[in-house]
Amino acid sequence: MQKFIPLCIPNFEGNEKKYVDDALEQGWVSTGGAYITKLEQSMAEFLHVENVAACQSGTSALHLSLIEAGVRPGDVVIVPPLTFIAAVNPVKYQFATPVFMDCDDSFCMDPVKLKRFLEQECTYTEGKLLYKGSQVKAVVVVHVFGNLADMPAIMKLAEKYGIKVIEDATEALGSKYTEGIYAGKYAGTIGDFGAFSFNGNKIITTGGGGAVTAKDAAQVDHIRYLSTQAKDDPHYYIHHEVGYNYRMTNLQAALGVAQMEELPEFIRRKQANYEKYKKLFDGFKLGTIIGFREGTASNKWFYSLEINRNKIGATMREIITALEKRGVQTRAIWGLINEQIPYLQEEAYELEKAPYYAERILNIPCSTQITDDEIEYAVSRIKEVLGELQNA
Repeated sequence: MQKFIPLCIPNFEGNEKKYVDDALEQGWVSTGGAYITKLEQSMAEFLHVENVAACQSGTSALHLSLIEAGVRPGDVVIVPPLTFIAAVNPVKYQFATPVFMDCDDSFCMDPVKLKRFLEQECTYTEGKLLYKGSQVKAVVVVHVFGNLADMPAIMKLAEKYGIKVIEDATEALGSKYTEGIYAGKYAGTIGDFGAFSFNGNKIITTGGGGAVTAKDAAQVDHIRYLSTQAKDDPHYYIHHEVGYNYRMTNLQAALGVAQMEELPEFIRRKQANYEKYKKLFDGFKLGTIIGFREGTASNKWFYSLEINRNKIGATMREIITALEKRGVQTRAIWGLINEQIPYLQEEAYELEKAPYYAERILNIPCSTQITDDEIEYAVSRIKEVLGELQNA
């Protein structure tokens, strides 16, 4: 029987069943219960922050961050084109206007182009940064595949122009700087807000679920309040603000508490498996394993193989389909968000690297329980398929 190596599946080898059963036995299955608080405390301790609010998804974490950042209808938010669309959709929820900013070779936002845009395309007057008459309120910085963006450069610009920085750390729980002014700081704890995801393919999962933190602990408290329908008096149903049904459930949190216990080991495996892939692909002429930013310790959530387009003319769909038939599940990086139908009318600034990588990046199997034999099998099949698809 042919092997099948999945792209990225959850790993439940700890106390997940024990804690979920406990939550069921207690009857706390919805948005109240001790496991939600335990997860928030566990994350705060791990990230070295004061306050964390657990919520329904990474998307809701981003939406709540934009609300708390003061993004209102008509405001401008600078966003990346090369990421999952959930990083940008919440901007539309606020009826704000996204402007797409190119990436650098880390797949994360290019601070050089960001600086040029802010200096040459915007005006700064009376403490406000304006683009075509609208205030630039925030920038959403995604740490793509666990690779940290150039936060020192981005934060310097944000502080100069009074822009809020929302870190989309949905793929980067556990990634941190090891050098420079942010040495020891984790993804999601450098900007004004940090959003995390516990979707089924993330380094830890609660099925769905997410979390949010902020520099100001009081803002996290307000986010938590908004996520529970802004209840001011739960007994008499008094609400002073428009709230959201964005709170995590206790069942999800029970899963999350167990997963947090395993997070350091999962990161260790991700890092070790990346090194195995890197060694096996060393010298391969048809594809190159993409590295991670120097001066950081990435969680190495996803591994990226850059296809050599000088030698491989096949479409990404053809490559993925051929690999699927050989028992190896892979995926393309993403379709550029600015090319999606809901965003065709939005502005994009000097996009060069984003379309370049969108045509070349293949994500390869990276589950934390993948074995050495499976890694070797995946690499051999990838080399085999790309060899067959090589231009004549």
